[in-house]
Amino acid sequence: MPCVGDWLNSPLSIVQGIFAQNAPNSDWEKKVTEYFKEKLKENNATNWVPSLNDVPVHYLKPNSLVKFRCMVQDMFDPEFYMGVYETVDPNTNARVLHFGKYRDVAECGPQQEIDLNSSQTVTLERQTFYCVPVPGESAWVKEISFLTEPVQARVSPSTSYTPSRHKRSYEEDEDMDLHPSKQKEQHVGKSSGGDIHGCVEPKRLETEASAGHHVISPNCSPPLDLNFPLPGEKGPACLVKVYESWESFKVNDVLEVFGVLSVDPVLSIVNSEERDSSTLDPMECMDTAEEQRVHSPPASLVPRIHVILAQKLQHINPLLPACLKDEESKTCEFVSNFMSELSPVRAELLGFLTHALLGDSLAAEYLILHLISTVYARRDVLPLGKFTVNLSGCPRSGAFTEHLYRLIQQLVPASYHLRMSIESMNHSRFVPRKDYTANRLVSGLLQLASNTSLVIDETQLEQGQLDTAGVHNVTALGNLITWQKVDYDFNYHRMEFPCNINVLITSEGRSLLPSDCQVHLQPQIIPPNMEEYMSSLLTAVLPSVLNKFRIYLSLLRLLDYSISDEVTKAVEEDFVEMRKNNPESVTADDLHKMLLVARFLSLSAGQTTLSRERWLRAKQLEALRKARLQQQQCVNGNEL
Repeated sequence: MPCVGDWLNSPLSIVQGIFAQNAPNSDWEKKVTEYFKEKLKENNATNWVPSLNDVPVHYLKPNSLVKFRCMVQDMFDPEFYMGVYETVDPNTNARVLHFGKYRDVAECGPQQEIDLNSSQTVTLERQTFYCVPVPGESAWVKEISFLTEPVQARVSPSTSYTPSRHKRSYEEDEDMDLHPSKQKEQHVGKSSGGDIHGCVEPKRLETEASAGHHVISPNCSPPLDLNFPLPGEKGPACLVKVYESWESFKVNDVLEVFGVLSVDPVLSIVNSEERDSSTLDPMECMDTAEEQRVHSPPASLVPRIHVILAQKLQHINPLLPACLKDEESKTCEFVSNFMSELSPVRAELLGFLTHALLGDSLAAEYLILHLISTVYARRDVLPLGKFTVNLSGCPRSGAFTEHLYRLIQQLVPASYHLRMSIESMNHSRFVPRKDYTANRLVSGLLQLASNTSLVIDETQLEQGQLDTAGVHNVTALGNLITWQKVDYDFNYHRMEFPCNINVLITSEGRSLLPSDCQVHLQPQIIPPNMEEYMSSLLTAVLPSVLNKFRIYLSLLRLLDYSISDEVTKAVEEDFVEMRKNNPESVTADDLHKMLLVARFLSLSAGQTTLSRERWLRAKQLEALRKARLQQQQCVNGNEL
């Protein structure tokens, strides 16, 4: 068990020590990064760092080390800051050198002034990202991440004040946002001279920055939009300030950041004064009031994290090692152990999904292939590996898709259920757009993290008229499915943002949207009570088995895959033979689809290369699927 010392509770004191020993040599910054990197490697020390995903910000100590699992929703302009500066005592003329990194407000002790004309001053640049919790993150991901943390990391109440209630989670804090009159101000005692804000005696506003798009800010009359892509999202939004290698991060990336938490009330006071001041020369302040409000929200509602370490996440499944590309023995052992028991896990998952799909084992096979599919490469504009499935023939009654989605939600780390209706198409914002007044990217429903499962329900779609916005939204869905990209609206032009979203469409007949594969559902059982039937499926699965399903689906989409020259030649010869028998029945598109099915069929069995056996099985599945569609066409000529 690692000792929770100064590096966790007071990281700035560690930085100060390294700075004092090495300044003005620029190597001090590199040594800080190396120090914390080594500390976080010790005995699962990352689990000891409190997470903003789990603990409300007002229970965390200001200027302590925190972590945050998030998606980059927007990228603000770079900002300049004083990397190194000097203070002087007017009485004694004594000078002290300070670092400005990892801070929002310059340190200025009693009887000290900042010498802005000092030759020691170093101006540097940092990048600010506006980050939100991963959209559609499943409840089980949050729960498992929360439970893996030691109790000390979960509690860690702020030492600057005592909360007037017992600790609550973000989900329980939602009431405070809906009733801002419950928010209270609480005085903070004067800081000591060594504190970063020794000269200031502000009030700390105890607020709950939790769920919903809108939070009432004490400094703004209109509500503060936290800009979450999906409705009903919970958790904090943060301004993440990155000091190194920010070029490697981009909008929609999923990150885990470790950094210094900054919730200083001075930020709110300064920002409020800037907005309220009528003496500002418009020529001196180019930012609009709206831009200031959005880019400098109260720190109690949108905390700042000054990043010491950050990494892109391959996945957000807490049951898997964070990076499966590592050659570490623990990671290799985990993968090899799980792969050795893959066959029974697949069989159990197939049985579970067969029951969920009302006894249809063929549809369950294709659902497994869909859930492990991923865009593994792009050739020109064509995304390779996407596998959008249209599950037609779904029952309209009994809210079948709703219950199926709830089961999928228990299997995948992130998902969203899009109920397709004339009203939702006409009145929802699917595509993010640039707001030039506030200088920010306004989020939309399709701003999702990579590998999110998007379930589109067409079964409730009725006749009606799509307006201009509705047509644009349907077009955006089509582009997402076909090209795996979303064209963000920048008013004067559109900018392509590539994505990797697993789309499952449920419908009665053939979907209005494009798909890679249509599977017609053939229910073998019609339960009298759909909700009771689907709920019983989950309760019948042991938690340990459910976790194996979750590992299975996340792990297999990360495996590499290849086809040997020998098998490639055999597949080509087989395709030529099929064309000889019936040239019109097998096209190049059919070959591409069979290769795609063969790919995911191999991976679903834990095989990273295509074998003759898997190729024949893929052909068999495709023949069964097509025969079923032909049978349905005889019943309903509009089906195909």
